[in-house]
Parts: sequence; C-alpha cells; structure tokens
Amino acid sequence: MSFLGLDLGTSGIRAVLLDDGGAVLGDAEARYETQHLQDGWSEQDPSSWIIGLEKVVEALRGSQPEFQNLRGIGVAGHMHGATLLDIENNVLRPCILWNDTRSSAQAKEMNENPLYQRISGNIVFPGFTAPKLAWVHNHEPELFSKVSKVLLPAAYLNFYLTGEHVADMSDSAGTVWFDLENRAWSEALLDQSGMEPQQMPRLVEGSSKAGSLRPEIAAAWGVSGEVIVAGGAGDNAAAACGMGVLNEGQGFVSLGTSGVVLLARDQMRAAPETALHTFCHAVPDRWYQMSVMLSAADSLSWLSNITGRTPAEMTNALGETLQAPGSVSFAPYLSGERTPHNDAFVRGGFSGLSAGTTVTDLTHAVLEGVCFGLRDGLEAMRETGAKFEGLYAVGGGSQSRYWLQMLSTILNTALYLPKGGEFGAAMGAARLGMVAATGASVEDVMQVPDVEEVLQPTSELVGAYDDAYQRFQRLYPAFKSLV
Repeated sequence: MSFLGLDLGTSGIRAVLLDDGGAVLGDAEARYETQHLQDGWSEQDPSSWIIGLEKVVEALRGSQPEFQNLRGIGVAGHMHGATLLDIENNVLRPCILWNDTRSSAQAKEMNENPLYQRISGNIVFPGFTAPKLAWVHNHEPELFSKVSKVLLPAAYLNFYLTGEHVADMSDSAGTVWFDLENRAWSEALLDQSGMEPQQMPRLVEGSSKAGSLRPEIAAAWGVSGEVIVAGGAGDNAAAACGMGVLNEGQGFVSLGTSGVVLLARDQMRAAPETALHTFCHAVPDRWYQMSVMLSAADSLSWLSNITGRTPAEMTNALGETLQAPGSVSFAPYLSGERTPHNDAFVRGGFSGLSAGTTVTDLTHAVLEGVCFGLRDGLEAMRETGAKFEGLYAVGGGSQSRYWLQMLSTILNTALYLPKGGEFGAAMGAARLGMVAATGASVEDVMQVPDVEEVLQPTSELVGAYDDAYQRFQRLYPAFKSLV
C-alpha cells in the first residue's frame, strides 16, 4: 500500500508518497503563478492547482511502482482562500488568497461586532475568508448572487478528487464563520455576514474519510480499488502532524520567511486580544495556538540584499560562540506585524546606530530582533496557560547554529533539532490519508521525528537577553509613531 500527501502551497504544490510503514518513497513538486492585479491583491486560478496536481502525480507514477497500490490521500493547503463556485460547480472568479488585503475595511467592521471574536476565537484579519466574501458582496454583487459554495483551497482539491464539497475542521476554523469550541459552522456568524449554511462544505475531522477518489481519476492514474481521501488540513496543522506535534506540551518554532511558534493544546484556549491564532487541530479533540511574525528570515534576506553579502557570510562572521546583546536594536516590522500587535502599517528599523556600527553589528541586531519577535508570540501563549519543555526548530533560518543558540537563550527553552528527513505539511497530509484509509490510531502514525541534537540556553546570558528584550519592547511604540 502507498499513501499520497499533497501540500498546496502559495507558489506551488508538493507531493510525497509513503509506504505502509510511513517511510518516504518519493516526492515531486510543480509551480504555478500568483496574480497581483492591484496593490494588495493576491489571486490564483484554481485550474492551476489541478494542473500542478496532475504534474506531481505523473512524476510519482513514473518513478514509484508502489503508486499503483495507492490507498489513501490527504490534502493540506494554504488557509483562508475564497474559492467560489456556482450551482453547477463552475469557478466564478480567481481564488482570493490568504495574503490578499483588499478586505481591510470589511475586517475592521466585523471586528467591531464582538460576536465574531467570541464564537470564532480569533481576531478578524483581512486575510481571513469571511471579510473576502463581504468585499465580493460590496464590489461584485452580481457575482456574489451566484455563489453556491465557498471552498478553501484544500477543500477545492478535495472536491476535484472526490466530487464532494467537504472540508476539515482545522482549515475551516480560519474562515471566521466557525464555532471553534463546538467544531461546527456557526449559523449566527454566517447570518451576520449574509451567508447561508448550505453555502458551506460538509465538515469532517482531518483524519477522517472525506470521500473516495473518483473512478475516472483512479483509472487515469492507473490505480484500482477504493482510494480514501481524508479530510486533510490547513498547512500549519498538517505541518504539526508531520512533526507529530499533537498533544499539550508539544510545539515547534519555524524560522522561515515568516516566523511561527505553534503549540498543540488539549482544550480550546482562544485569546483573540493577543492576536494569537487559535484553530482546531487536524485530529479530533485537539486544538492549536499559533503566533505569526511576518518578517523572520525575510529580515535577514533584506539585510543580505542591501549589503551584497549572503546570509551565511553574515552569520558566519559572528563566530561560533553566542555573544552578549549588542548596542544596536532592530524592529523586525518590515511588512507590519501580526502577533501580538495586529498592525499591518508599522514598519521596522534600527535603533542605537553610531559611526562605528558595522555590518556584523547589524546582523546581530537583526537576529536578535527576530528572536525577540518570536518571544513576543510565545509570551502571549504563556498568558493562556501554555506549558512546554522544549520546541522543535525548523525552517531555513535553523541552518544557522548561532541563530538557534540565540533563539534558545532568548526563549529560555530547549530547542530540538530533528534529524534530516521529511516532516512538513505534505508528510502530515500523507499521514492523515493513512489514518483515514487504514483506521490506524493517530498516535501510532504521527510520531515525532528523531532528534539529532538538543540545544540548551546559554545560561550565563539569559539575564542579559531578558534585559535586552525589555528594551526591544519599547521599539514597537516608537516605530509605530513614525508611520
């Protein structure tokens, strides 16, 4: 038997194929484009997702004989996108993506209604689905009147695969039409935004059966027998499944283009006032909290671009031993900030520059600022009672040992460095497909990765970095006042 995991990302789709022991047989990727027709707009043609899907399947079919024994599929996708279908299931317009900000006014109006935060457990961000539909209602009323179904990107792939309108809980929690505590669509929130329950897909848990692969697709792919399609997940919930982060006390920090701290929770602990995201997990009776900073490794990339030095050159110049906090501070708000400030308009900058400041000083300040921004999110989670002994560290920035040592010290927590392997959203999606198809337990399938090394905080510098963090917290109001 084999199991297919699909990660529908913003820039492309990635697929992994697992054997019945959970080992990776092969992987494939296909790219597609995003359209930016106006400032702040971000759209994709859903047909490009289908073309990408068929490309990765063709690649795996050609390279992996076990593909013909496919028994389960899971789909993970970028969250919040609005894919609108008419009564005949035709796509009405390009999908409005998660990073589209055109509905800022609609989100602001929704946030003035306390019902949204109380039931959904989240601030209404412009990138979420509900304000997008409010924008369509206001600006494309004729098209809005034809909307029969609203599907998130992963749910649209589920529809293509199964012919059914079905979505999972983790992805649906990011629409702001969702009752987070009861894991169901909220008729009250739908009514508030002029939507009907029948316009929503059927809900299932991410590890449950959503449907079966359509016979015509199975025949085209060269597989026989029933192929179960799981409910799937939003991309971060799927990544957590890929890491085995399911239970209270487990979590990871990602030093990617953006920065994410994600903790699994055994109860719904919504705290919208902190700008934390609180969503259902992709497995039953669990939730997760997530803090998001918009410019993490992207801050180092920005400095790399303007200095003409590679990120590796800049971090290598710092040496191997963690230094004390520098005299230069950096506010990492190059694209605004999400947690805990929820401020799309604040911008970043340096503080404490002098005639003697060097590129190495700037590099150290940027690394510090990103770590402090991640600590902001973690402190917000601690306010909700979250407890953990350590965090897995992933993302491109985790290739810098110096940065990781600094992060461990600033967060004052152990960082677990997983051994090389596959543990992202595509892996998590494949695991969801395996559980749905075989009935295996979530705990047996979604194991944590082997740990290659554990980094502990540099104890003699914890106090100094705590003091520097207090100084960092004064940067946000200072830079906000300049905008």
